[in-house]
Amino acid sequence: MGGFFGITSRRDCLADVFFGVDYHSHLGTRRGGLAAYDPKIGLQRKIHNIENAPFRTKFDHVFEEMRGTSAIGCISDTDPQPLLARSKLGTYAICMIGVINNAQELIDRYLAQTGSYFDSMTGGRVNSTDLISALINQKGSFAEGIRFANEQIEGTASILILQEDGALIAARDKVGRLPICIGHNETGYAVSFESFAYQKMGYEDERELGPGEIVRLTPQGIEQLAAPGKKKRICSFLWSYYGYPTSTYEGVNVEAMRYRNGAIMAINDRLSRPGETEQIDYVGGVPDSGTPHAIGYANQSGRPFARAFIKYTPTWSRSFMPANQAARNRIAKMKQIPVNELIRGKNLLFVDDSIVRGTQLKETVEFLYESGAKAVHMRSACPPIMYACKYLNFSRSNSDMDLIARRVIVELEGEEGLEHLEEYSDGNTARGQNLRRAICEKFHFASLEFQSLEGVIQAIGLPACELCTYCWNGKE
Repeated sequence: MGGFFGITSRRDCLADVFFGVDYHSHLGTRRGGLAAYDPKIGLQRKIHNIENAPFRTKFDHVFEEMRGTSAIGCISDTDPQPLLARSKLGTYAICMIGVINNAQELIDRYLAQTGSYFDSMTGGRVNSTDLISALINQKGSFAEGIRFANEQIEGTASILILQEDGALIAARDKVGRLPICIGHNETGYAVSFESFAYQKMGYEDERELGPGEIVRLTPQGIEQLAAPGKKKRICSFLWSYYGYPTSTYEGVNVEAMRYRNGAIMAINDRLSRPGETEQIDYVGGVPDSGTPHAIGYANQSGRPFARAFIKYTPTWSRSFMPANQAARNRIAKMKQIPVNELIRGKNLLFVDDSIVRGTQLKETVEFLYESGAKAVHMRSACPPIMYACKYLNFSRSNSDMDLIARRVIVELEGEEGLEHLEEYSDGNTARGQNLRRAICEKFHFASLEFQSLEGVIQAIGLPACELCTYCWNGKE
C-alpha cells in the first residue's frame, strides 16, 4: 500500500507535512520521501529507506536541509518517491499510491513510440511513479495527462503533484478505490489519504474527492480540473483492516464500523451456534486491527472482553517489519506476551481482521495453547479471501494459491473445488462447512467462522455497488 500527504500554504509548512506523512506510517514500510517548494530555493527532495527505522527517525534532520511553503510526502511500500520531473509541463514533484498491473506493456509502448528512456532500478525495473510521470507528460496539461494515465493503467493510481509555483494537484484514482481528503485552515489547504492527519494540524474537513476527480490547490482556493466520474468502488478493506481507526472515509468512521461488524458476527453466532457463546470465558482481538471488531463482538454477546496477550511494541512497533517473511514471523511471535491469568484453563474467542495466508495466526494459536488455553475459537471479521488483490496489493499475495482458503479448497476437492468458491464462502453450505472444518483442523481452532459479505456491507453502511469486494467474490 502506501499513503501521501501535502500542504500548500502562505507560511512554512514543512513541519506539518513531516507529521502528516508520519501519520501514514501504518500504510507502508519500505520508503519515505518528502518534497518541498520554497520561493527562493525552488523544489527540493529527500528519500530514505525506512525498512529498519520509522519515518520520523530517518527525517529528523530534514528541517536543517529543507524548507517550503508547499510540500508533499509519501510513505511507500513499493518504489522510492516522490520523484522530481522536468518536462514540457514544467518541473514538479510527484508521488502515487496504488499498483500498475500492466507496467511492462506501458513501458514497452512508451519506449517504442517516443524513443526515450527510463532510469532503471535494480534488476532493470522502472519506478512506477516515473512511469506515471512519463504518461502524464505526453499530454498538453496535467489534467489531460492524468486522465490519459488512468485510462492506460490496469490497476489503481492516485496521484499527488507539487508544481514549481507551489500549487498542488491531487487526483483520485478513476473509480475511487482509495480516498483523498481535503482540509483547510486560514493559511491554505491540505491533501491526505488519512483525514485525521491534517485534523491534528488544525485543518478542518473541506471534502473528499470523487472517483477520478482532479483538483488544483493553492493557498487561495481549489480549482476543479476534472469532475468526478459516476462509478465508485472504494476498497472495503479500508474499514476492515488497513485504515486507521480515527479515519473516516465516505462519511463512515473506521472504528465505529469495526464495532458494528463485530456485533453483527455475535448476532450471527447466537443464531447459528446456540449455546456456544455462553461457554466463552473471554473475547479478545488479534491485535491491533482485530481488537475493535472483538470489542463489538463482546459488547453484543455479553461475554467479557479481555486482552489475553499483549504485543510488545516499544522496539518492534510495526507489524510489517522487517521485510523478510521469516523474520517477520519470528518478530510477530517474539512480540506476543501472554497474560497467563487470562489464558490458563480458559475458553477464548478471538477475532482477527482477516485470515489471508494464516502463517502468523497459526503461530498465535499455538502460543495460546502453549500458554495453557483450554480452547481457542476464531472469528474472521471478513469473508474468506478467495482472490489476491490486483488493485492495491494489500494482501502481499503474489498468487491466489498463497491464500489459505484457496489452498484448503484444493486439498479438499482438487482444482474442481475452485469452480465453487461462492459455496465455500458461505458457511451455511456443505462446502462452506467443510472449508471451516478443514481450517480448524489445520490450525487447531475449536471453531471458526467468517463474517459474511452481507455483514461487512451492512457494517460499512454504503451501497454495495460503491464498494470493491473483489478479494472476497472476484467481482470488479
